[in-house]
Amino acid sequence: MKEICKIKKLRKIYHDTNGETLAVSDFSIAINEGDFIALVGPSGCGKSTILSMLSGVTSVTDGEISFSKDNPVTAYMLQNDTLFPWLTIEGNTLIGVKLKGKDNEYLKHYAKHLIKSYGLEDFKKKLPGSLSGGMKQRVDCIH
Repeated sequence: MKEICKIKKLRKIYHDTNGETLAVSDFSIAINEGDFIALVGPSGCGKSTILSMLSGVTSVTDGEISFSKDNPVTAYMLQNDTLFPWLTIEGNTLIGVKLKGKDNEYLKHYAKHLIKSYGLEDFKKKLPGSLSGGMKQRVDCIH
């Protein structure tokens, strides 16, 4: 199988006014195409921090993350949704393109297509508070 990602001796230290917190220490893994990976462990052991570093949301203190191709697309689903409660489902799906100044008809059409294909068409004018947790996660996948 083809290796698509390699993580070697990953380490993350968070700094705050109380000092340092070691969140991840000496984490290594090779991920091959088609692999299904689960990060399992108790609360606070660094699972979310590893995913944040892998996706580029959080910087790496030490270690190396390498991908087999340039500019890979990475994403992960957070435990809690990140929807704006005052925006409709449709509004939440379009917020990213609006903030990036790419608010055009093609992207609006594509977002509407995704809303429909994710089974959310009947809820597009609703606020997030009226959706189930699973439905909120589907909206999060779009925006």
